[in-house]
Amino acid sequence: MSLFKHDFSRLKKVLLREGEPDRVPFFEIIVDGKVIEYLTGKAPSISVNAEFYIKHGYDYVMSSFGIPYRMEKLPAADTSLELTKERRMFINEQKGIIGNRYEFDTYKWPVVDTEILHKIKKTIEILPDKMKTVILAGDGILESAMALMGYTQLSFMIYDDPLLINNLFEKLGKDLLKAFELCMKNVNVKSIGAIVIGDDLGFNTSTIISPDDIRKYIFPWHKKIVELAHRYDLPVILHSCGKLDEIMEDIIDIGYNAKHSFEDNILPVTEAKKKYGDRIAIMGGVDINVLSTATEKETRQYVENILDKCMPGGGYALGSGNSITNYISVKNYLAMLDEGRKKGVY
Repeated sequence: MSLFKHDFSRLKKVLLREGEPDRVPFFEIIVDGKVIEYLTGKAPSISVNAEFYIKHGYDYVMSSFGIPYRMEKLPAADTSLELTKERRMFINEQKGIIGNRYEFDTYKWPVVDTEILHKIKKTIEILPDKMKTVILAGDGILESAMALMGYTQLSFMIYDDPLLINNLFEKLGKDLLKAFELCMKNVNVKSIGAIVIGDDLGFNTSTIISPDDIRKYIFPWHKKIVELAHRYDLPVILHSCGKLDEIMEDIIDIGYNAKHSFEDNILPVTEAKKKYGDRIAIMGGVDINVLSTATEKETRQYVENILDKCMPGGGYALGSGNSITNYISVKNYLAMLDEGRKKGVY
């Protein structure tokens, strides 16, 4: 399907904002297993995941690790019309497993060791020439804290027991840093192209917790991980949803090379490129609502407009505003890629 030769240096040029590549690279952090199965005709696996990224014109294969924290999840019906799952699982926002000092002290914390690197190592074994893997940390520090405590309970505890909150964020930060350190030491770094820290810090109207609390509890650990990656000459991408204008300068100052996840009702990617593109690479931005509800013609026109405004000067990669979910229109996803091939050539 791809009309271009795979070459990670194309995406790296974008991440480092080193001018215009030969064409706009594609970028996604997650493609739902149902979409991969539909487009490949095969059940998802590590090799099928690689096959998907290769076939659809990406210059990398995404791989990931997750620290297996035990948490409470709630089932709900899946409402996708095309690629329906049996059910969806959601984090209990009201109350998690950890709600006080005793529950923190007695929680059985998982061991962070090289076992979590299995998918990454297997992916590297099957990488084609000139392609690399991009590594996604499955859950970030704030996301993990909300999952373990529940958002409501976490919000109260920030004020009711700041020492416990500090201990929780310190534990989660140390775990995530250790996971990346293990990755750097136990994986062929030459096969890694970049890393992604996925940590949703905001929602429609503001950050999830106060900017000052993010600066106090979250960003010191982000900075340590970014510095670690940069010591190995690896660019770092922040995936974070939400309205982040109050902390965007912090994100840039930490040293992130690129920002991913944009929504039209918060900050359209075209505006983000105009506002921040001279200091940080901009990734994705094709709004999920467009991919889910627009016609194919509307999607193509929308993508063409994004390319027209985001391509000049480089520092932009084409993709969804968040991820390729099972409820988007697969036709619209393929139309987005097709417009990238046609219009994304410099």
